[in-house]
Amino acid sequence: MEDVLTVERRDRILVLTMSRPQVRNAIDQALASAIAFAMDELDADDELAVAVLTGAGGTFCSGMDLKAFARGERVTTHRGFGGITQRPPEKPVVAAVEGWALAGGCEIALACDLVVAAQGAQFGIPEVKRGLVAAAGGLSRLPLALPYQLAMELALTGEPISAERAHSFGMVNRLVQPGRALDEALVLAGAIATNGPLAVRTSKWIMATATGWGDDEIWERQQAKVAAIMTSHDATEGATAFAEKRTPHWTGR
Repeated sequence: MEDVLTVERRDRILVLTMSRPQVRNAIDQALASAIAFAMDELDADDELAVAVLTGAGGTFCSGMDLKAFARGERVTTHRGFGGITQRPPEKPVVAAVEGWALAGGCEIALACDLVVAAQGAQFGIPEVKRGLVAAAGGLSRLPLALPYQLAMELALTGEPISAERAHSFGMVNRLVQPGRALDEALVLAGAIATNGPLAVRTSKWIMATATGWGDDEIWERQQAKVAAIMTSHDATEGATAFAEKRTPHWTGR
């Protein structure tokens, strides 16, 4: 796994670097499995609050490794394509994008919760140019990240969108100078990691799922999770720390 995915802990942040630069970090079986394993670790380890996912060699990810696929390798896991697209982790993931996030690489970026991109980076789902469809979440997530007509244009033409234009529509959270995507993603992840872990995880769950709920359903479905947060040790600690003008000490309980 270390050969295709570099894993580094920086305090409460798990930094994951896809490391197949010779094929622009295309996803083969080993890389998909390594990412899925890392996402399992993120969810299971109470010391970890957030992950940053990036790519080596100036490219985020060029999608599925077609040669590996032709050899019969599986590029999906229990978490879907690339180890994340179908079942992202409960904790937040920040994508740090340099260069291309193409096809399955774009879908991996869309499966992350926040996106930091360098100027000049490109996002695209060109599957229709090969008679295929972006079935790893691109067609369902892109209309949530961009205006419907623009997302449809990308899906039907297969043409990419620049990081600059994606940022103007809100698909990219932060736009930075080339070579600075990882640094800025770490700043963003650090801001997340200082907050209450239960509250962060619950906030992600509500926002990620509430788009499919009706107005009445919103209040009913979030009630149990919100009640658990309000009665948690962390909620009391947060209020106490505020009153005492000190940094909270989170326990995740």
